[in-house]
Amino acid sequence: MWSFTADLAAFPDAATAFLLDDPLLNTVPLTVMAGIRAGMPSEGAYYGWWNMDGQVRGAAFRTPPAPLGLAVMPAEAVAELAGALADREIPEVMGPRELVSVFTRARGAELAHTVEERLYRLGRLTLPDVPGQARRAVPGDLPLLVSWYHAFGEEISISADRGDMTERVLRRIAAGDIFLWVSDGAPVSFAALSPAQGGVSRIGPVYTPPSCRRRGYGAAVTAHASRAGLDERAKEVVLFTDLGNPTSNAIYQSIGYEPHADYAHVTYAP
Repeated sequence: MWSFTADLAAFPDAATAFLLDDPLLNTVPLTVMAGIRAGMPSEGAYYGWWNMDGQVRGAAFRTPPAPLGLAVMPAEAVAELAGALADREIPEVMGPRELVSVFTRARGAELAHTVEERLYRLGRLTLPDVPGQARRAVPGDLPLLVSWYHAFGEEISISADRGDMTERVLRRIAAGDIFLWVSDGAPVSFAALSPAQGGVSRIGPVYTPPSCRRRGYGAAVTAHASRAGLDERAKEVVLFTDLGNPTSNAIYQSIGYEPHADYAHVTYAP
């Protein structure tokens, strides 16, 4: 049976404990919920958990305009979730690939767009030999980083309010989450690192402007952020890639990331 709340404080401790049973596969819901607790805007958000035999064995969440997110859970729970949310508008869903397929079939939805993703887990880190050095972002980097965040969003077809983005980036700078790669005195790439949840930190986003690509800057800043994650925050570091981008998948594997699980982000036809 599914239960829902619009108040994250009412999300039961048992549901959080369920997510922490596998913090690698549940890195997204854990990170999103931690961000909301830290002050990230969450208007219109809702959170659900699935009970079976008196135990929480499933969870889902939505923070509009972001997609409905699925935690790792039995397929039975996902099929029931589609029915429980039948009266709600759900334009997009993301989560483990097989579970996204179950939800789509149960909802009877027509796909408009699908992005196949892969979750990578860091194995043995290799630092590439690339000209330049890394540094943490400072408040003076805010205008550049906001423009890069928006450019990244446009590339992956995600838009955001500029004011909200400015606040979000400023919070991440203050938390020490954003790393820049600097070459010849100028920033040329950035990577962000999430706070640890259940001993897991996640890299993302990573962005290099087109004029600076194919020089190894993205790999270098990702490797540096990954090293900081292991040294300062977490036992495990993970990241997601678009399987339709073989270049990024090859780059991350070259610095030590290993395939862990497949995910999907689907958009439904109106």
